[in-house]
Amino acid sequence: MTEPTFNYENKKDNILIKTGNAISTYVKDNMGILIGLIVLCIVISIINPDFLSSNNLLNVLRQTSTNMYLAIAMTMVIILGGIDLSVGSIIAVTGVVTTMLIALAGLPVFVAVLAGLLVGMLFGAFNGYVVATTIIPPFIVTLATMNIARGVAYVISDGKPVRVMSDSFNYIGSGYIGGVFPTPVLYMIIIIVLAYLIMNKTKLGRYMYAVGGNSEAAKFSGIDIKKIKLFAYTFSGLMAGIAGIVLSSRMFSGQPTSGDMAELDAIAAVVLGGTSMTGGSGRIGGTVIGALIIGVLSNGLNLMGVSSFWQYVVKGVVILVAVYADVIKKKRDGVSMGV
Repeated sequence: MTEPTFNYENKKDNILIKTGNAISTYVKDNMGILIGLIVLCIVISIINPDFLSSNNLLNVLRQTSTNMYLAIAMTMVIILGGIDLSVGSIIAVTGVVTTMLIALAGLPVFVAVLAGLLVGMLFGAFNGYVVATTIIPPFIVTLATMNIARGVAYVISDGKPVRVMSDSFNYIGSGYIGGVFPTPVLYMIIIIVLAYLIMNKTKLGRYMYAVGGNSEAAKFSGIDIKKIKLFAYTFSGLMAGIAGIVLSSRMFSGQPTSGDMAELDAIAAVVLGGTSMTGGSGRIGGTVIGALIIGVLSNGLNLMGVSSFWQYVVKGVVILVAVYADVIKKKRDGVSMGV
């Protein structure tokens, strides 16, 4: 009796073929924004050659990382047909709570960080519960939470930054792995992979697309819409909590003004990445490119000495153009935009 043989070379070739197909599909699906990212990089590098330096490119990734956390979660929320305007304020309250627990309460960094993440998740869960169980539009719910969270951050900190002089805490957002790779970028990679697996390899991800595409049909098919929405908004709160802790670590303090207008960058990254504002369609991979475009744009404008005030104008125009492009695409594809 001959023993069965296993051809490792064939398995290796199959893996390479599948990987190649996945990459080519990704490039094809995101060709437009990829070209936009490349052109943007070329233009900025011509204006300021320092843009392509290794230090600056790592700096771009580090600056992009916090927006990437928010944008990844925002993608899920928008795919469901919702919106989360509270993430910037959750960044502030999470950072303030964490730093106060370290600096004033004397708690270990690990415990304070867990508490900060819990605060972010609680605000997110509140959003998800209200959106899922009432008829109040997500825009209004998260707008209210935005004000509540920002107010809490100001009240508990008395409107003042909370300084933290802890090497272990500061390492969270300012450290380097191997002296080269920024820690926030490592978190970003892990979050991207996790979100990709959720949206593409699990029932939860498929249910999100189903609910966003047609919530009534999803309900009749047995999908628990409330749980899906609760997860998406809680995850958004968690990502905002991570962003808040990373930012406060980088600034060596928790500041009640932190995260101001952060939701603008997150939404811009999502719509640039091709996620429809009407729900039902979108990809994590597209959002990744969208967040990189926002990061490169911000870095390039800084290198060119453009005022931060004008940067808000530019980002606003980018969002308008991206949403308009989405509307045109849907009309071309024959998809109803509704009233």
